[in-house]
Amino acid sequence: MNTRLGVLLPTNHSQWNDARRLVDFGVRAERLGYDSVWANDTLLGARVEPLAMLAALAPVTERVTLGTAALLPAFRRPVTAAQELASIDHLSAGRLVVTVGAGFPGRSEAEYAVSEVPWERRFGRLDDTVALWRALWAGERAFHGKVLRFDGLPDSTPSYRPGGPPIWLGGAGPSALERTGRLYDGWLPYPPDPADYRAGLRAVRRAAGAAGRPGDAVTPALFVTVLVTDDVERGERQLDAYCRSTYGLPYETVRTIQAMVAGPAERVAATLNRYTEAGAEHLVCRIAAPTLDAQLDQLELIAGIGRPATLSR
Repeated sequence: MNTRLGVLLPTNHSQWNDARRLVDFGVRAERLGYDSVWANDTLLGARVEPLAMLAALAPVTERVTLGTAALLPAFRRPVTAAQELASIDHLSAGRLVVTVGAGFPGRSEAEYAVSEVPWERRFGRLDDTVALWRALWAGERAFHGKVLRFDGLPDSTPSYRPGGPPIWLGGAGPSALERTGRLYDGWLPYPPDPADYRAGLRAVRRAAGAAGRPGDAVTPALFVTVLVTDDVERGERQLDAYCRSTYGLPYETVRTIQAMVAGPAERVAATLNRYTEAGAEHLVCRIAAPTLDAQLDQLELIAGIGRPATLSR
């Protein structure tokens, strides 16, 4: 099986001076052979909203999967979000994948507050929201979950595909692994150690089996921050600057939480290969470059290392 390669769009306002160039970035990724293009979601820092970004890309791309990595549904009214997602699914002729998450403790509480959604029970709310979307796409008129309950639901936009777009979960805690196997169509974590990825994937598949789902019900993917440079030391200095700009934390801290690699192409390819050997079948690369022009340069370099024989199984 060939590993699928994707790229995260640099939608942060600090990375571009003309948002329309992000559309060109997505088109360029498709022409370079990438399998997918992704947009992330946060209220902490100005950026292009991810569903608007994917809607703009839908009519100008033909082949690539369009995905969220990850969407935070708590920031949106759930019925409205179902209509937005179904619309993008139609505009892209069924190329949408929706990765969702519940946010990060110590960082996302402020986002929940301004969205007027309680931080408590966020995981139950997330699972209910996904179940509600699927019910709406199927034409159901009532939904009774643990957190969300609706009667008299309106006639909603059906999804392009029966059952709706695949919905993946981002997260690697014990609860996330169990819920991924039981409820979701894909898994998009970013563990810093391939051994942790392998163990997590085993747990996801055990949970899927316990829920009566087939072993291939969950697509195993990886979110990884990548930078191709002429040497490791220079690359790690650039990763440190990227981490401090993005999170206000040094690289030495972030690398203990997230999958990250910088250095010559051979080193980057070897790191990615360790994750594919651990079971990852779809790599979503976030490029650790500060500007859109630098991102475009990296886009070509990463495309060049993303298809070696070592990344195929």
